[in-house]
Amino acid sequence: MAAGTVPSPARIRRPMVATVVAVRSLSPHMVRITLAGPELDRFGYDGPDHLARVFFAPEPGGELHLPDVDDWWPAVQAMPVERRPVVRNYTVRGLDADRREMDIDFVLHGDEGPASRWAGAARPGDRIGVLSDGAEYAPPADTRWQLLVGDETALPALAAIVEALPPGTPAVALLEVGEAADEIEIMVPAGVRLTWLHRGAVPAGRSDVVLRALRDTTFPAGPPYAFVAGESGMVTAVRRHLVGERGMAKERVYFCGYWRVGPA
Repeated sequence: MAAGTVPSPARIRRPMVATVVAVRSLSPHMVRITLAGPELDRFGYDGPDHLARVFFAPEPGGELHLPDVDDWWPAVQAMPVERRPVVRNYTVRGLDADRREMDIDFVLHGDEGPASRWAGAARPGDRIGVLSDGAEYAPPADTRWQLLVGDETALPALAAIVEALPPGTPAVALLEVGEAADEIEIMVPAGVRLTWLHRGAVPAGRSDVVLRALRDTTFPAGPPYAFVAGESGMVTAVRRHLVGERGMAKERVYFCGYWRVGPA
């Protein structure tokens, strides 16, 4: 699905209802869910790591209640617990504003969390809420090459970034997944050196496979821009390596912990 900026009409600042229209398995642990909604042409799209707040019913199969105000967070907190939606953050994998459709890729890890539980059972006709929340990917103008690092939770953002790079743009991408079956299809332009890293039997968030691969990686010359996302401990270790051992300037390293080992 193509994605692009939507300069007008004005972006909606409150949660909007979206309905599942298609479910596609990308790997044993990742599913792509296509959503449609009459207001998605006003969702907006700022870049390949564009964040969506996603709202789920408090219980599987329950009724979805969304606040109909721009100042949505206090309104959500004021709802009775039995009506209050569960809110999580996900990357928009693709947005077709003309068709009013959006793709979101979900990592499946059983029923451990409300998002995985919902995505694992999602069928056409199911309803959730979505809210546009902006993007952070922003290479400085003088960037000569890019480093893209992440685990499977960052795959939607990293895949979108890779596919959006102009052909010939030097980039190194290190993507951690469980095993070869968890690799997903990415359209890799010329100039990008993409490596899949398999942690094997080591639990997600416990492997040092990314850091080991990074230490063995030769970087291109020139001013870099690094985008690092995934499990918080891994992200912190990678940033420490890049700044402390490789001498990258802090302002040229974007890092974000999408999740943390332990907490649900």
